[in-house]
Amino acid sequence: MDLSALNLTPKVESVPIEEAPKITLAREKVLEEANRALEAQQTSDLKLVSLVVIGHVDAGKSTLMGRLLYETGRLDEKTRIANERGSTKAGKRSFSWAWSLDGTTEERERGITMDIALQSLKTEHRQVTILDAPGHKDFVPNMISGASQADCALLVVDASPGEFEAGFDRGGQTREHVILVRSLGVSQIIIAINKLDVIQWDQSRFKEICKLMRPFLIQSGFHPSKTQFVPVGAMDGVNLAEKPTQVEEFTSWYQGPTLVDCLDKLEPPTRDIASPLRLPISNVFKGQSAGTGVTGRLCSGIVQVGERLRVLPGDETAAVKSIEVEEESASWAMAGSNVTLFLTGIDPIHLAVGSVLCPPTDVVPLATIFTARIIIFDVQLPITAGASVELFHHSRDVPATIANLISTLDRTTGTVVKKKPRVLTKGVSAEVQIVLRSTSLSSSAPALPIPLEPFSVNKDMGRILLRRGGETIGAGIVLEIFG
Repeated sequence: MDLSALNLTPKVESVPIEEAPKITLAREKVLEEANRALEAQQTSDLKLVSLVVIGHVDAGKSTLMGRLLYETGRLDEKTRIANERGSTKAGKRSFSWAWSLDGTTEERERGITMDIALQSLKTEHRQVTILDAPGHKDFVPNMISGASQADCALLVVDASPGEFEAGFDRGGQTREHVILVRSLGVSQIIIAINKLDVIQWDQSRFKEICKLMRPFLIQSGFHPSKTQFVPVGAMDGVNLAEKPTQVEEFTSWYQGPTLVDCLDKLEPPTRDIASPLRLPISNVFKGQSAGTGVTGRLCSGIVQVGERLRVLPGDETAAVKSIEVEEESASWAMAGSNVTLFLTGIDPIHLAVGSVLCPPTDVVPLATIFTARIIIFDVQLPITAGASVELFHHSRDVPATIANLISTLDRTTGTVVKKKPRVLTKGVSAEVQIVLRSTSLSSSAPALPIPLEPFSVNKDMGRILLRRGGETIGAGIVLEIFG
């Protein structure tokens, strides 16, 4: 029976399909432009770097960054006064600087950072994209997502008596965050020793913290030439952007660089623009005009307006309607950029945090079984074959099993020490087989594959982290994908 003739069904108005803009440049031309831009950046006075801010909960990360944005002119006086009034009214006046980055009601009420806040500032020679990561151990997955988008790290430690030790001792986030960012490929780190004003700028405390941190940073894989220590007082803005002149207890023993001086010397890593495009999605949102916005960091390749992209996992494609880099409109973007893409021709339901955008002609492999070379961290219980873990890859975390312990390896040479070990203990490097588990409650449901690439093909797409019971137990690189 034809129900439409009875007018019983509601009329569905046809939604006009929005046409994607046309590609204006051939890929070779965009590559040429990107190469020219890279060469210009290398010789230019203003280089682009992205920085993740890490550290134990309550070390003062958001306060430090809020004050730094103000000192460098990125936070205007009107907003500062509004934040001060709001935080005073809420009975949290000491959090007024943190409100510049902790924007959600829950973050402001609880006084802790929960998600990644994105800001940018300029120094004399650097354009710095700042990712303010949460310090609380409940939000380590968000911190991993932020660290995987960064070139460099700023570790904030609290110099107050007992507070540095709480973060640095076993179970503290200072120690875990340092290991995590190094495992995710960050090789440059600045250590801001904060709240020295609370202990009257005690030089011996500054030296004590440096002495404790140096061997740990080397052990974690940071080269001494890529680490810098800087004493600061975030709340009053001491030694952030300008050398202090009024604080005699401090200036009597410290004449070194300010925090901005340290940021100004960060070196951007090499950008892989020749490889196929890989863009792991870290956030999905509805655009103000038509289209859906996604944000993320380009691991490799280039993307331009009008280009058609495949979304993996899945069979969907979308067209790039517009691109924003550093909040400015652009016609193309290249590897290393933190970008926002506005997509058209796709239902937002097919876009998820952790999905990867890539060219339809050169898709990223999907994996449920792969081998990896991992390093085991400071674990209390040894790891055996069949151990259940949480696997982290960019902004995605999925349940997995360490199905097979293939061999233990020499950490320096990578040669096999022992085949088929029974257990893996603290500090061991090993080759293992990892199998993803289903996220469904049904035991018969197959595990969903995730986009992965061997480390030898794409460094950023080939790094993984393993967690168990709320602690990070290992990190490593993907060797080979089996299915």
